[in-house]
Amino acid sequence: MLRDISPQSIFMGLLAGFVGSASSFAVVLQGHTGVGASPEQAASGLMALSISMGLCAIVLSLKTRLPISIAWSTPGAALLATSGAIEGGFAVAVGAFVVCAILIIISGVWKPLGRAVAGIPAPLANAMLAGVLLGLCLAPVKAVAFDPLLGLPIVIAWIVMGRFNRLLAIPAALLAFIAVMVFGIEFPENALADLGGAIAPPVEFVMPEFTLSGLVGIALPLFIVTMASQNIPGTAVLRANDYNTPPGPLFTVTGIFSLLSAPFGGHAVNLAAITAALCAGKDAHPDPAKRYWAAVSGGVFYIVFGLLAGLVTAFISLAPGILIEAVAGLALIGAFAGSAVAAFKDEDGREAAAVTFIVTAAGLTFYGISGAFWGLLAGGLIYFLTHLRNGKKKPD
Repeated sequence: MLRDISPQSIFMGLLAGFVGSASSFAVVLQGHTGVGASPEQAASGLMALSISMGLCAIVLSLKTRLPISIAWSTPGAALLATSGAIEGGFAVAVGAFVVCAILIIISGVWKPLGRAVAGIPAPLANAMLAGVLLGLCLAPVKAVAFDPLLGLPIVIAWIVMGRFNRLLAIPAALLAFIAVMVFGIEFPENALADLGGAIAPPVEFVMPEFTLSGLVGIALPLFIVTMASQNIPGTAVLRANDYNTPPGPLFTVTGIFSLLSAPFGGHAVNLAAITAALCAGKDAHPDPAKRYWAAVSGGVFYIVFGLLAGLVTAFISLAPGILIEAVAGLALIGAFAGSAVAAFKDEDGREAAAVTFIVTAAGLTFYGISGAFWGLLAGGLIYFLTHLRNGKKKPD
């Protein structure tokens, strides 16, 4: 096994880890803050997710000798960011994380549940995701309006680097964000000294609380977007690179690691899609049997990043919130575009997709249940009525 290690695989794994964390950790922090987490709880959630997905990647890759890349649920974090504070506070959100993890485990061992998720009409699932992402994708524009001198450098860095290498566009925006903080923001007194105290790994245990609104408003939508936008595409990336492993056991293991991270604030870990292509492709190693070390080294990077989560969170908290929202929004533009195109591509489901998108994007909350659920419910009703009407029009 050790003979399979190569500098090429190690480098590609570290690159995948850097891109995966730098491109979306801002979304994770926004998501946890959105459902009522304190800065300490948000930092603990970031740490728990990073360490869980790092360990999960290492365990699965060494066990199967396949490049199984793991990530946190970025669409799930975006869902949390737009859900708003839930009645009962962050403890209820953590209870929803636990339920979501259990559902992921069940989907791996009980095929009907996995098929049920895969059976959700694609236009509706994509429209719900697009509606969830819209609010965050507006943040870069709002950041420029808030202060052009602070917001424009972040957007320009994303645009310029994106023309050369799309994978490095968000890391470039993040570096611009750091530069803006250092040179454009006046830090409070003793701020740097406080950063030194944040080096220790943050650990905040949250006792889960279970409510109906948490189950319906967070757990179910989180499970759906994690499976439909992460786990299922993740298996497709593996198959595209000729790694034909049964997906069920992979789902189950990611669900177990999600369950372990949930009481510390982790919302969900899952199969990676974009970074999976880095570790499973030819750039990781000419020999497909030796590429698993890329996923292993990526897992090591995530663990190190997780141990520094307190420092990262403390540094970011010094900036105006709209700036980190801008970075998060830039990271999600590609996902928004892809989901919007997929949602409205099918003419038969276009009207139902539009209803799903509008209701979800409106962000309305009824009975403590977030708009993502109501959007999917409203769109599902229109989808059913449309197909019922079309079915009646067909000749016998």
